Amino acid sequence: MNGKPHDAIARLLRVVSFALLLCATIGVTAAQDAVNRLSEVVVQAEAESPDEERVQAPFLPDVQQTRINTGKKTSVIDFDKMPQVQTDNYRQAFSQTPGLLVSELSNPSLLSVGSRGIGDPHETQNLLVLKDGIPFVLDMLGYPTVYYVPPFEAIDRLEFVRGGASLLYGPQPSGSLNYVTHLPQRDRRFAAFAQQTFGSDDLLSSYVSFDGTVDRFGYLGYFSRRSGDTFREENGDFETLGGSFKLVFTPQGTTRVIFNFDAYSADSGEPGGLTFATGARALNYNENRDATQNLFDRVRVERYQPSLSLEHEFQPGTVMTATAYGGYVSRFSKRQQGTGFGTTPAGSSADNNLIQLQEFYTAGADARLRHDWSWGANTNTLTAGGTFFYSDSPFTTRRGNTPDAEDGELRQDVDRESTYGALFAENKFTFGRLSVVPAVRLELLAQSIDEKLNLGTGETLTPTSELSQDEDFEAVPLFALGLEYDLGAQSEAYFNVAQGYKPKTYSDAVPLGTNDTISENLQPGETFTYELGIRGTPLPWLTFDTSVFLIDYDNRFGRVGSNLQNVGRSINRGWDVSAEVDIVKAIDAARATKFAETFGSFSLYTNVEFLDAQFVAGPLDGAIPQYAPDYLLRTGAIYRWRDRVKVALMGTMVDEHFADDANSPNFYIPGYSVWDLTAEAKVYKDRVRVLAGVNNLFDQDYYSRIRSNGIDPAYRRNYYTGFSINF
Repeated sequence: MNGKPHDAIARLLRVVSFALLLCATIGVTAAQDAVNRLSEVVVQAEAESPDEERVQAPFLPDVQQTRINTGKKTSVIDFDKMPQVQTDNYRQAFSQTPGLLVSELSNPSLLSVGSRGIGDPHETQNLLVLKDGIPFVLDMLGYPTVYYVPPFEAIDRLEFVRGGASLLYGPQPSGSLNYVTHLPQRDRRFAAFAQQTFGSDDLLSSYVSFDGTVDRFGYLGYFSRRSGDTFREENGDFETLGGSFKLVFTPQGTTRVIFNFDAYSADSGEPGGLTFATGARALNYNENRDATQNLFDRVRVERYQPSLSLEHEFQPGTVMTATAYGGYVSRFSKRQQGTGFGTTPAGSSADNNLIQLQEFYTAGADARLRHDWSWGANTNTLTAGGTFFYSDSPFTTRRGNTPDAEDGELRQDVDRESTYGALFAENKFTFGRLSVVPAVRLELLAQSIDEKLNLGTGETLTPTSELSQDEDFEAVPLFALGLEYDLGAQSEAYFNVAQGYKPKTYSDAVPLGTNDTISENLQPGETFTYELGIRGTPLPWLTFDTSVFLIDYDNRFGRVGSNLQNVGRSINRGWDVSAEVDIVKAIDAARATKFAETFGSFSLYTNVEFLDAQFVAGPLDGAIPQYAPDYLLRTGAIYRWRDRVKVALMGTMVDEHFADDANSPNFYIPGYSVWDLTAEAKVYKDRVRVLAGVNNLFDQDYYSRIRSNGIDPAYRRNYYTGFSINF
């Protein structure tokens, strides 16, 4: 990595020390006030143990620790329900969740997910992604992208909240996706788990973990490595290395302190894009979809983040959670110049490259309090809290003298800084079967950019006559209202209206190493999301959720030609439907038999999102927003036998759509249909398990991602197999 190591270490130590000191102070104060009672803190995740492979409810509870979910549309993606999902296959992970669109990379090194046609899914920049409630985007405001995800082996479940998530966690308009990780096993002093997977194109995935509890201390650590070459002819290789250590201290039944440290690195080739055009330099998709456009382009990421969390129950119904975190992330990239849309590099600029280094020194804290209070015969719940985030993010661009250079002449040097804070409160008023939840959040946003050097970074190397400076402060109130009515029979109707907010990012304010121009009067994006639905588990063998929604998104960010600007207002309206039926349990219920005890369960599921999205004002009036297909359908079957065998057939069908807001012909994505077959079985007690799968079972030729350099083809049929051992 380029940069000043001593300055980097000093900055990192400052932000980490601040975050940990803040949380330690909160934790010590609360622990001193603790009352010694026999009640226990509610466990928020299962242990990483075959003994705890229980399938959880498909929806989040109305009140979850210090969060209110009443009136919001929520989904729980429980990995115990299906065979082991490989870490990079989000098509399978989201198989039972309507509306989450995966933009698949030929090189599976990044997470690119969108929802309901709200912006570019690239690097999941419109969906707030968290691990155990802690955001792991690079920068909450300035660069809200994802370059790290925990391995699926370490995950208990995913929690997806739409609409009112902007009031729970922050302003992102597409909602929040929370990775809930495993906790240490409490009934043994030491346990270990190892899984090894092999697959097509030299795929090698290793995961090893150990955990246990000694007296009041629980511990859990894991190491993961994943590498492969992919199907692209050259420069499609990738390698990710990650590790985590978690220490859980329970001084008494009402208090728990969790320390966690994550370390991660990734090195990935960028093989580039293809085209349907023909010509001397064109990489025609029909002639060779495996071809490589860029032989030397790479992205490298390093990430280190400690966190300290406190959970404390003052009395039954009064709970506090507090978390502080800090860390360092670097994103290094090198890219050869002289390419076009699906064309190989050419010209004098192809003899060199652009080398960019972005660093993020961050500190954050979040504290929340929940209090249950009575009014007449009803119990009401108040939650309130505050959150803070700070980021110092230097950025440099260098010009290398060769296409594969690792260093070069400094061309651009920018200081970037973000400070973000929020105060929020929600109250769940209960009137018999009806719950009413008003919510308010005050966003405080400060962002500054100081360009100290710009000698030109585009093809022409034209120096910038005036350096860019940008400094903004915003105080933005957000409001929401949730309603929920208990219909009986484990079913409920819900309604939510919530505001969202999309501040401009660093790259929206100042061009970073490109020939783009940026509008001088950029306005923040604003959303109103409305949702009305019914969900429930009215019978032991039936689960359903159906809702209609409308998202009014004004001042969307986008591109008109080479100019980055507000591209207008869109209205995205749609209908989500999901259902799952356990056939064996249904037969047992109808005929008073006990087939499930002998034959296990056989579930059929389907979910579909119908979407009608269109720009209704602005320069793109009448166009369809990017990545907004008319339908996204998933269906399949899952068989489970006595928690020993799991087999799943999962299908994903996506309608045609565009990968840009201008609906350019080059950015058209045809509809596609992909099926996956996966299985796992315990072959020796609960200790040895084998797993295998065929992704893209019917060898569909398709692509679901197009960038400015061309079409990124998706994987055709590929295989994997592996085994795991517990001891």
